Order: sequence, then C-alpha cells, then structure tokens
Amino acid sequence: MKLLTVETRQYLNYYHSRYEQVKELGADLYVLNGEGTEDFWPAEKYRLVGSKDIDKMIAVAKEWHADEHFDGVITFSEAAVIAVAMIAEALGLPTIGREAALNSRNKLLMRRAHERAGAPIPGFRHVTSLEQARDAAAEFGFPVIVKPTLGAGSHFVFKCDDDAELVEHYTQAAEGIQELFWATSEADGIDLGANGILVESFLDGKEYLMEAVAWDDEVYLGSVVDRITAEGGTFDDDVHHAPTSMSAQDLAAVHAVVKAGAHAQGLRRSVMHAEVRFHEGKPYLLEIAARVGGGGLDLVARITAEHDPIAAVVDIAAGRAPAVRHFTPTGTHITAMCLISEAGVVEEVHVPDEVSGSDRVFLLKITARKGDVIKRPPNGNTILGFLGTTGESEEDAFAKMTEFAAKVTVDFQ
Repeated sequence: MKLLTVETRQYLNYYHSRYEQVKELGADLYVLNGEGTEDFWPAEKYRLVGSKDIDKMIAVAKEWHADEHFDGVITFSEAAVIAVAMIAEALGLPTIGREAALNSRNKLLMRRAHERAGAPIPGFRHVTSLEQARDAAAEFGFPVIVKPTLGAGSHFVFKCDDDAELVEHYTQAAEGIQELFWATSEADGIDLGANGILVESFLDGKEYLMEAVAWDDEVYLGSVVDRITAEGGTFDDDVHHAPTSMSAQDLAAVHAVVKAGAHAQGLRRSVMHAEVRFHEGKPYLLEIAARVGGGGLDLVARITAEHDPIAAVVDIAAGRAPAVRHFTPTGTHITAMCLISEAGVVEEVHVPDEVSGSDRVFLLKITARKGDVIKRPPNGNTILGFLGTTGESEEDAFAKMTEFAAKVTVDFQ
C-alpha cells in the first residue's frame, strides 16, 4: 500500500515518529510538503512544492499520483486537515470532504455545526472587538474562555475570571493569532472562515480526551483519558491519566455527545481526537478534530485500551474498515505530561539515564532543540517535550512521573 502524507508547512521533524509507525504497519510512505527543507525525507519518496498554495500542492500531488498510484492521503498536522481533504478529493481517493474538514478545523464553523444539530456545547460568541468580548462575558457571566478560531495546542486559550483579565487576554489573543504557526500554516487559496476570537461560557467539570473513529453510522471511543491538570488561567500544562475513571453511565453519555458532534461536522469515515468537559453533571463538546491526538496519545491508547489510532489512519485512508472496538481498558495505568520550562532560547535539554532507561517510561519525547525559542503564556505555549510513565494505579504512575520530570533539566542560552 502506498500512502501520501502531507504537511502544508513542515513542523520541524515533529511527525517523523508517526511516519515511522505508518511504515511499521506495512505502508510505503511518501511525503509531500508545501514549505519545508530539502532533506526532510528520502529523496525518492519526497516532494517539496516550495509553496503552500493549494492549487500548486494539488498539481504536484496529481503529477506524482500518476506515477505512483497512491492508495490514500493522510496527515497528522492540524494545519493540513483541510488541504489533505482537498488533495485526496482531487486524486479520487477516500476523503472526509472539504466541508467536513472546515467544520473540524475552524472552531467557529464547528460550533455552528454543533448548534444546528443540537449537540451540547458551551455558549459561544464570535467577537471582533473588545467591546463585543465584554458583551459576551456580560451575557454568559464570568469566568469565560477566550480562544482562537484557528488555534491548536491551547495556544492563546485563556480563562478570564473578571473584566480586567478579559481585557488583558483578549488583547493578547487577538494580537497573537496574527503570527500563530497553526493559523499561518494553513494552505493558501482556501476560504478557511474567520481567523478570529471566540468567547465561550465556562464549563466547571472534569475534562476527558478520546481517540475515536467514525465509520459509517457508528462512532467508536477507542481510548478515553482523564485530564488531571490543576487548572489556572491557561491550558498548557496538561497532565493526563488513563484509563479513564469515568463511570459507565457517564461514558455512555459522552459517547452519545461525541457521536452527535462527529455527525454534525460531517465526519462519517475518519479518525478523531475529541475533547469533552462536564458541566452540572452533563457532558459538553469542547472540540472534535479530524486527526489523531498529539503528544503520546497514540501510545496511551495502545497501552491502556489496545486501540491503535495510527493503524486506523492507515486503514481509513485506503477506504478499509478499521479494526476498532468500543472502549475496553487493559488494566494498565499511565500518567503523562507536557514537560514545561521557563521561557528562553534552548542551549541543551538534559535527560538522565535513570529516566531514559527506565522500564516505567513508555513515553519520552524531547521536542525542543538547540536554538529553539520557548514561549510561555501569554506569549505562547511552547513545551520541551512529553513524559509518560506506567504504574499499577494512577497514584503509582503519577508519583513516578513527577519524580522523573523533576530530573529533566534545560540550559538556556
């Protein structure tokens, strides 16, 4: 099987580990980058367009497809979901379609799709000025959430407890999205919808993350993860536990909500990363992305629920029914976290052998490299990498994770 994977704008080598997983599943993987470096992938299986103009990317993909006869088109990048839907359609290959891709990428279009279908969501308003943001906050009552319509990775997402914080964070978000990588890395030549700010009502319950699959009329929650972060005004220091501690009754309610949201967005054959948060005892949709979750959520799914999101990507891209089941925990507990540091320019990240060589560590990925600029809120959400540990219980895994995280250090220039 030949698969074409796409990045509109190359994101360092961040997705290489996932590309290797695709190859390990038996696929012959080719890479098409709009903008990027010449040496990103073996030359015989790599094309660099030199532009993220969608028409140019489609033209190169068509020419290449005529020679190689690809079986499917995939991406792991949030900024390439729409482009991949359009490229796959142009090549006559399985695709979620442009409209579903737009509904799954632009948070305003997503909210409107959910609203039309009656799926449970927080109150939301698209605002284009501070005055409108204040009006929305007055309508919902504090606290409120400020978030970009074309964001990712919780960049410029803020919880505002009062008017002073709203003024501060609305300004920071409105300015920050102008240069936000995920917004500026979308393919050119596509009407993406508004690149702006949403103000949403605050949901005060627990949050859960799902690696899910939509296949025809059914939606499968392959993996369910608890977000156990001690929350503040930003959402960058994510700590997760799996398998979920959710009750069977709540899990059934979450499944119904995710299914309603997926179908509202037009997702009928797709992998999905879904986020749900409870409020007054009921689940509400935060978002459903038409891609697998970032960090090590694919590893978490395999360890704690025997669900392989990457295999699902490969199967669905080729039009094959994926091997999925409804959530069934394995009994292995994990906790995982983003490695957070101060802001600065990285000189070197130090990981002791005690950490890198431990059989308790299932996830250790240092994404920061020498010269990388680490930005912290309110200027950005850059992290050093990811760390995850296993244990006999949540408490056991969490204790080991926090012990090892404290031993990972960074020198700044």
